[in-house]
Amino acid sequence: MAFRARLILPLAAACALVSATDAPAPKPASAKLCTTCHTTAANNLRGHFDNLVLKNNSFQMKIDERTEVLRFDKNQVKVVTPEPAANAEAALKTIAKGHEVRVEYTEQDGVKTAVAVFAKPPVKLAAEEIATLDEVQKLVAMGPEQGKYFLFDSRPAPRFMEGAIPTAVNLPFPAFDKNLDKLPADKGALVIFYCSGKTCNMSPGSLAKAKKLGYTHAKVFVEGMPAWTRKHYGVLSPASLKAAYLDPNTPLVILDARPAAEAAKGFIKGAVAADPAKVADLLKTFPEARLKPPVVVVDATGGDAAKAVATELVKAGYVGVNILSGGFRAWQAAALPLETGALAAKATFVPKPRPGSISSAEFTKVAELTPAQRGVVILDVRNPDETKNGTIKGALTIPEPQLLARLAELPKDAKILCHCSTGIRAELAYHLLKEKGFDARFLPTEITIIDSGEFTID
Repeated sequence: MAFRARLILPLAAACALVSATDAPAPKPASAKLCTTCHTTAANNLRGHFDNLVLKNNSFQMKIDERTEVLRFDKNQVKVVTPEPAANAEAALKTIAKGHEVRVEYTEQDGVKTAVAVFAKPPVKLAAEEIATLDEVQKLVAMGPEQGKYFLFDSRPAPRFMEGAIPTAVNLPFPAFDKNLDKLPADKGALVIFYCSGKTCNMSPGSLAKAKKLGYTHAKVFVEGMPAWTRKHYGVLSPASLKAAYLDPNTPLVILDARPAAEAAKGFIKGAVAADPAKVADLLKTFPEARLKPPVVVVDATGGDAAKAVATELVKAGYVGVNILSGGFRAWQAAALPLETGALAAKATFVPKPRPGSISSAEFTKVAELTPAQRGVVILDVRNPDETKNGTIKGALTIPEPQLLARLAELPKDAKILCHCSTGIRAELAYHLLKEKGFDARFLPTEITIIDSGEFTID
């Protein structure tokens, strides 16, 4: 018996070791940006508010590239927002998509239920510590030498590379102490920090560090990059354009404002011809502003032609418009790739699809087949009051709130295409199914279905 025990114990230990090694790594409870300033307690999540589905008492939040789905009881959940609201539902509706939130939750049978939602409030600073948009605009127009200021972007380098306020130097708050050499030697100089807007703590954190170092005229442009991009263009370097957009294949629009003959000798891949005198014509076929396409305008040196085009785009309501610092000559000097020939005449922009989504065309192609021909399960996650008016022929209907309890109705080895009426609940279903090991995708757009089973997709 003792001999058998000696055999069993090592085997048990080995199994435990294998289990520990094979166990999936715990999912991060906080977005990377949040960890700069905060720690996260157990049963808490920190990230960005995404889609709200009042019909299903649920919402999504993004934690970097990961999506969490949380349920809530509108009569019990506590919602704290900067401005008071009549009730929890009203408060949740005021939280903008992308706003930073902390969520306290309970979990049972794999379902997370929010018990408290805290929308991040605006930072609070003394009046003398705040630089207004008007003040920053005037200084940038003068330039550092004439305006006698130092402007620092406190955001992490990847955000800075996507575009920054002209004349700004990147001094990331997480690496502040390692980059003190970027600060001016004169501790009485006007120093201004900015970051990602009214709720971002990185520029106020930079201010606190600067004051401890003895800087007596330091301020924060609290409204930050969001306010700037609504009124003005930004700038980025050739290296930033390559690293932030071209290398990762991030969708964007590149406009070349040089004369056509000059541009034809060499241009950045994908560039579109943009005559500064004909911006109005360009805008007639330009991607819609609601799509928020990142735009980079290029001329020979980053001068007047690029500024003219960028300014007109901003006036037309486009945000995220940047000028290439140093222009095409700087791109050439960095020995970066060139194309030759004819530039594109029309700008196009297709936003990067949400993870797990299926295009309207692909969904339509499958849904128009007979159920026997599809090779996939079309899962309609709308509520009964919606499905009674019509469903796609052969679709399986399970309301999204019931999906977890009815997983047994889905074939485990089948491919599943989820849809609702707008795409929001379909995405909730996709994340739940993916978590449970199903091969699922979702239709992210609006779909209308009539009683004959025919459908139209917006």
